[in-house]
Amino acid sequence: MARSAPLRLFCATSNRGKLREFCRAAGADIRIEGLSATPCPEDGATFDENAVSKALCYSRAALANAALSIVRPLYVFADDSGLAVDALGGEPGVHSARFSGADATEVSNNKLLLERLQGVPAAERMARFVCAIALTLDGELVRTFHGSVEGRIADIPAGSRGFGYDPLFFYPPLSRSFGELPEEEKWAHSHRGKAFRQILDWFRNRCT
Repeated sequence: MARSAPLRLFCATSNRGKLREFCRAAGADIRIEGLSATPCPEDGATFDENAVSKALCYSRAALANAALSIVRPLYVFADDSGLAVDALGGEPGVHSARFSGADATEVSNNKLLLERLQGVPAAERMARFVCAIALTLDGELVRTFHGSVEGRIADIPAGSRGFGYDPLFFYPPLSRSFGELPEEEKWAHSHRGKAFRQILDWFRNRCT
């Protein structure tokens, strides 16, 4: 029997760029909904730890929200993602969003990354974007999903699309930075796109 309404999958993020990507990629059968910002610890040593912590935190806050408490089953997911640069020993890693300090911005993070890589030749500027997505059901962890993409850090930013480190992340198979790629093309190759397609496949197989 055909389902009359799309499945609801709640996203735990305050990053509008991420939420926009998730919503556009979900398809007509799954509706991605954002949740109100909730203070959550993100002090894990790995992307998995941070994604799980955030997903559980948002999920349990949603269960305590009168407007959402009647939603069952309540699926909430959270991602933690970032950039790992070989020449920097894997930094900025889990600190990607706060690389340049507590008041970090995309501009300050990119500036610091270029400063740290000054003088490093192109062959040694290899890097990867990494994403972990944790899925919870009614306040309990279900499983995690993963994606990564290899590239290198360019000498100067290129492109104004995307967000974060995208203008500096040169993707050799397409000979462009992620900042130069149209959203759909970036999503087809990105770490977040790979992980999110896994969660969508899992969700459809279990819930339809």
